[in-house]
Amino acid sequence: MRLGRPTPLRALVALLASLVLLTLAAMTCGTARAQSEPPEDLAQFPHTTVEITSGKQVSRFEVWVADTPQRDQQGLMFVRDLPAGRGMLFPQSPARSMSMWMKNTYIALDMVFIDGNGRISHIVEQAEPLSLTTIDSGGPVSAVLEIRGGEVARRGLKVGDRVTWKH
Repeated sequence: MRLGRPTPLRALVALLASLVLLTLAAMTCGTARAQSEPPEDLAQFPHTTVEITSGKQVSRFEVWVADTPQRDQQGLMFVRDLPAGRGMLFPQSPARSMSMWMKNTYIALDMVFIDGNGRISHIVEQAEPLSLTTIDSGGPVSAVLEIRGGEVARRGLKVGDRVTWKH
């Protein structure tokens, strides 16, 4: 087979292929760098108390607040144990639809999605550890509260319950 002179189409295809390879290489380096950085110590995260009122019962959780994109991305990844009264809050301003996963999360979590009116709008119980399955908020939320798996059932929390915390 004789190749001959490159045509403009061949030159364009070669250029596009080179750009794709460079982009993939850059993405791989960025991912490797991000994964090699150690997670931030949760003691450095801000914290607050979340109260959930369900009928006459009030449940309190001492939570870390994911207040930056880096903390939001880290969440409870790499945590090996979470006491019953602890958790993490992911506030959102303005309210928006959210998707989460359990990558590098070693413990089952209950995810409590909180709407713009401070009410539980959706609950996912016992999210599977280490799963890459997307967990969707089901609509715009102003925050997500992650607590130890089983706490929603144990405390009788339900959609419509009121959620408050100091911002």
